[in-house]
Amino acid sequence: MKQIGLRQASRFTFAVMGIVAAWLVPNASFADEGGVSFWLPGTYGSLAAEQQVPGWSLSLTDYHTSVSASGSISQSREIQIGRFPVGLTATANANFNETMDMVMIEPSYVFATPFFGGQASVGLSGAYGRDSGALAGTLSGTLNATPFALSETTSESVWGFGDLSPVFSLRWNKGADNFMTYVAGNIPVGAYNALRLANIGLGYGAIDAGGAYTYYNSETGHEFSGTLGFTYNLINPATQYQSGVDIHFDWGASHFFTEDFHAGLVGYVYKQIGCDGGSGDRVGCFQSQVVGIGPQVGFIFPVGSMEGYLNLKVYDEFAAENRPEGWNAWVTFSLSPSAPAASAQPRPIITK
Repeated sequence: MKQIGLRQASRFTFAVMGIVAAWLVPNASFADEGGVSFWLPGTYGSLAAEQQVPGWSLSLTDYHTSVSASGSISQSREIQIGRFPVGLTATANANFNETMDMVMIEPSYVFATPFFGGQASVGLSGAYGRDSGALAGTLSGTLNATPFALSETTSESVWGFGDLSPVFSLRWNKGADNFMTYVAGNIPVGAYNALRLANIGLGYGAIDAGGAYTYYNSETGHEFSGTLGFTYNLINPATQYQSGVDIHFDWGASHFFTEDFHAGLVGYVYKQIGCDGGSGDRVGCFQSQVVGIGPQVGFIFPVGSMEGYLNLKVYDEFAAENRPEGWNAWVTFSLSPSAPAASAQPRPIITK
């Protein structure tokens, strides 16, 4: 619905709607273009750096997230003067809601031959799912000293495949201490349209690298893991927008009550430390952050000659800036070779 108290409504409506599209659509109003980063906070959890069993493994994750952003985000930046018709002064207020359901699959292979004294593995993850978004916004101000108000509500949803993400990692073990380093990337082949509100793919490439530490004491059952990484985002060729450098820390703490069951907490801290840029950036240095925490449980069980692992973790988000916040849930099932019978360690699982 549109309301405007001007006789020349036709030309003005098209001009203002162009401003609304450029300002209110998440691609322009949130940091990490579209409010979505390559790194999915919560990717790693407990036992992130633990040694694995050589051979092929398969991980399936059902991921759900529901987030929203208040009008304060869209009000945090003024619309650049060059984006307005002459004589227009306005402010924007918007509310954005998004729900995403995805099934992520990652086959991986762990090499038996040591590499630089560690255990090497390679994997490739992909996803299929549905993303839906709704945006309601109001633009109000004056044009040549004449007050106006313009409201617009739009919603969209899409089914499709996500981008592909290859990953290479190395792991080392010394008693209860475990170390891991990794490098991952984003290949932008997923469902993406720069003019669409809802997308499964990002539309641009990215490189992420970092390391992890896991402390696990098989005698006490205590475990703690932390994974720190950095993301460098390439420019989006469709929008000429480049998201800034991101830093992220995922952690998990749990206790093994039996050899096959553990429970505890998981969390993450995500923060953008580099400014957004590119010729398509109309909001300046607009950095984002979000924090999440929640419970987790995990079960290990035999599946024929293989070993299965089922993990559930739920995060509630807070302290968000220039980024939607809400909650998300992960249900991960992993199938991998069974650990040697002599090993006292539980099967190491990467909940990715």
